[in-house]
Amino acid sequence: MKFANPDMLYAFLLIIPLVLFFLWAHRGRRLARDRFAQPSRLRMLASSYSRTGRITKFVLLVVGLIFLTFAAARPQWGTHAVMMKREGLDIMILLDTSKSMDAEDMKPSRLEKAKQEIRGVVERLRGDRIGLVLFAGQSFIHCPLTLDYSAFNIFMDVVNSDIIPTQGTAIGNAIETALKAFDQSERKYKVMILLTDGEDHDTKPIEAAEHAKEQGVRIFTIGIGSVRGEPIPIKNRRGETVGYKKDDDGSIVMTKLDEMTLQKIADITDGKYYRATAGEIELDRIYDEILGMEKRELEGKLMIQYEDRFQYPLAAGLFFLIFEFVVTDRKLRLNGRRRK
Repeated sequence: MKFANPDMLYAFLLIIPLVLFFLWAHRGRRLARDRFAQPSRLRMLASSYSRTGRITKFVLLVVGLIFLTFAAARPQWGTHAVMMKREGLDIMILLDTSKSMDAEDMKPSRLEKAKQEIRGVVERLRGDRIGLVLFAGQSFIHCPLTLDYSAFNIFMDVVNSDIIPTQGTAIGNAIETALKAFDQSERKYKVMILLTDGEDHDTKPIEAAEHAKEQGVRIFTIGIGSVRGEPIPIKNRRGETVGYKKDDDGSIVMTKLDEMTLQKIADITDGKYYRATAGEIELDRIYDEILGMEKRELEGKLMIQYEDRFQYPLAAGLFFLIFEFVVTDRKLRLNGRRRK
């Protein structure tokens, strides 16, 4: 036997204080009753009260709650084989990790905002494989295409602006690197999502987008940052800003969002360009686009599925709760007399 929702078993711990409270309250009532009157007079005043009935009601309540908690944990036993089929796309995420992504016009920084957007994409996926390419002055596949979204998020957790020593923004190289991760024999079912501030350093991103189009890849671009410009902070080991990046003349370098390049990349590949927003509306729009795309049916896999058996403890729990409602803590009359 196994449980589909094993965390619900912790609810059993709540029943223990309920029992202790009942015992404490029962003792308190008894002491108060003894102070109120002598035992002989109490028996006469409370002749209709059944202590056994009251205890029975509580026991029925506790047993009912135990069965309902057991049902909530969804016990399963017995199995059957089912053929599981999956439809999906291959989605490569391209993330800019250059120092310009440390700019703070998106809080807490452009890079952290981009990582937040990626996690939002992953949360929306159902049956699609996802991979991750990181790029700055160079690019590499940080996470190959996978269905294990938890593993993908672990790869995401270690991403920062120091992960690639060579600085720059090689968008064209990143697209070419991502193309290598796809199945070269297919000319559809492939998507890239590019997150960057768009300041490419002469790596021919438009030509790379044309190459992606030839391979049937659609590229959705998300611009991270502002068009007005933002200084690039320099941080110490504790993450504190100690200054701003300067050029050879000593002037502070301003990094601006290059929307034109990102728009062209999206247009060439029949994708869409969106600017990152606080409400992340762009993620819903990209997901709607992905949902509307043709998806391939992948090879079926024989899976062993457990049978749910929560119905039995659920029925037992409801029975005990209904029975508790019916039972009374009053003594019944038999032939004109109350049963003792």
